[in-house]
Amino acid sequence: MPAHLTLFHHLAPSLERELLDRLATYAATPAPRAMLSGIMDLGKGTAFRVESEQLADIRYDLALAFRGMLTPQDQAPWRPHVTIQNKVEPKVAKALQQQLRATFEPRPLVIKGLAAWRYLGGPWEPILSYTFRG
Repeated sequence: MPAHLTLFHHLAPSLERELLDRLATYAATPAPRAMLSGIMDLGKGTAFRVESEQLADIRYDLALAFRGMLTPQDQAPWRPHVTIQNKVEPKVAKALQQQLRATFEPRPLVIKGLAAWRYLGGPWEPILSYTFRG
């Protein structure tokens, strides 16, 4: 099942063309290596922690390019994860985390590509997606 990692939560619409150009450049390279490395407590949810030095490098490069135009949330340290549970009572989240930690083993995660989305006040609209080469 496809999952999405969020590199940035909100980029100004004026950055769209540059973002798409940069994503196309990154996608022309081999896919970053990544691992599901652990279980994350999201307070009212649970996620798989993701580790990928190469994907972190892409995010860092984009953050540098868009420096001064990032929201406070996107200026904060990046915590890549795949959400598997959200908006539940903390005790429900803790129970799932305990259950998952009992059998969790780190494993590879395949990163297929990069995409840009536009928020429409409720639903999201895909702008464009790129598949990594190789």
